[in-house]
Amino acid sequence: MLNYIKLILLGGVILFAAMAANWAHDIAYQVHALLIFVLGVAMFIWVLRHTDEPEAVPTDGPLGYMDGPVRLGVIATAFWGVVGFLVGTFIAFQLAFPALNFEWAQPFGNFGRLRPLHTSAVIFAFGGNGLIATSFYIVQRTSAQRLWGGNLAWFVFWGYNLFIVLAATGYLLGATQSKEYAEPEWYVDIWLTIVWVAYLAVFLGTILTRKERHIYVANWFFLSFIVTIAMLHLVNNLSIPVSIWGSKSVQVFSGVQDAMTQWWYGHNAVGFFLTAGFLGMMYYFVPKQAGRPVYSYKLSIIHFWALIFLYIWAGPHHLHYTALPDWASTLGMVFSIVLWMPSWGGMINGLMTLQGAWDKLRTDPIIRLMVASLAFYGMSTFEGPMMSIRAVNSLSHYTDWTIGHVHSGALGWNGMITFAALYFLTPKLWGREKMYSVSAINTHFWLATIGIVLYASSMWVSGIMEGLMWREVDAQGFLVNSFADTVTAKFPMNVVRGIGGILYLTGGLIMVWNMWMTIRGGSSVKVPVGVPAE
Repeated sequence: MLNYIKLILLGGVILFAAMAANWAHDIAYQVHALLIFVLGVAMFIWVLRHTDEPEAVPTDGPLGYMDGPVRLGVIATAFWGVVGFLVGTFIAFQLAFPALNFEWAQPFGNFGRLRPLHTSAVIFAFGGNGLIATSFYIVQRTSAQRLWGGNLAWFVFWGYNLFIVLAATGYLLGATQSKEYAEPEWYVDIWLTIVWVAYLAVFLGTILTRKERHIYVANWFFLSFIVTIAMLHLVNNLSIPVSIWGSKSVQVFSGVQDAMTQWWYGHNAVGFFLTAGFLGMMYYFVPKQAGRPVYSYKLSIIHFWALIFLYIWAGPHHLHYTALPDWASTLGMVFSIVLWMPSWGGMINGLMTLQGAWDKLRTDPIIRLMVASLAFYGMSTFEGPMMSIRAVNSLSHYTDWTIGHVHSGALGWNGMITFAALYFLTPKLWGREKMYSVSAINTHFWLATIGIVLYASSMWVSGIMEGLMWREVDAQGFLVNSFADTVTAKFPMNVVRGIGGILYLTGGLIMVWNMWMTIRGGSSVKVPVGVPAE
């Protein structure tokens, strides 16, 4: 019966997609409608061929844990990571060598369209798939409960990656809401909302039906990330479609209200997507890999509540010296400075978890990745509050210093902890004794670390130089340097930035090879059954 309902729904999707493709007002909407049409037909045929098969509940992990979506999530994380790193490295060299904006590739290959593609590929495709996969893995193990909702977890995985494809192709075709984070089209936003609500249902349902009385702290961080991102997404993307047959829409907010909403969203996307979610990873994988309990569970709870309360207020510090009232930007600055303390509390808790296991740094490159990620987390969460101070911000804002800050956090903190999680999960999910090559993990660690250092340090130098050149005046009070002068002066740093990207990308490719070799071969181990929770 359920399969026939699926066929009716898919038939409706196919019919609507065919109409949309025929009546579309712009190329992006038409391409997306055709993509939905093809996917709908493929799913219709697949369901039709399986209508008479009994629906079995697979037991694909210890205690019947649902690890299928986690496995594909691990693969998708690695794939999108390499795509994001590749595009990022290319556009870094475009800034140094503008001729790389090839005339034959216009307009799809220019910096303006590839930059949001890179940002979304790294943050939402690489990071998002990593968060979904690890949260599904962790919540099952710490709750001793299979994922709630049956195949709803599969819908979350495939639905989220469909969102990634729609958003990415929309960027290349020039269809966005023209916001700071280049938000995708209104209909893509609606689809993401549906998928995200399903994600919340699966995660929260698993916690509510758990067999373990205690809710482990990692699940608190994951839950806060899921709920807050839903709120941010809904408010920031309030828009009215111009037509149901086109991608264009009118924003509900405008002017300074739109700027305030945008940075409330933008900074809290960093706070909850790139911080709270990845702290959920840290609080599970660091103790597991080190073989030690969390240093202070009480500190982890204080860390959680302080971070959740303070982060939501910090966004206005991005709007110093704008039309936003001074009291609002000052409020954001104060909360940003206070935020430094709980952030470092989390870093200290993670590092002190290794107390008694520091010797593993010499032999275990996965631990090394985790320690490096925590170091970058600590550095970024000190640098961010410092840059929010109005006097510092007057020098740093709109310069490459901000770019260096963002990438030291994204590549150092988010990237390194995700790499460590992938190396932890791959052998466990495919029943292997260990990763195929430990030395390759070590090589990846050094390539990634040197790549980040080159990237971030070059941008720090470039940014401070930019800020100083922009404010330099002569004896008569006239500006000494034109904007073109700063662009010329930045050339060596832009080259170093690109070289850092090449090293980081190379490390990612080595990781993909190592994961592939582990999955297809290596020593198998018998997965223990009957352990209530890991």
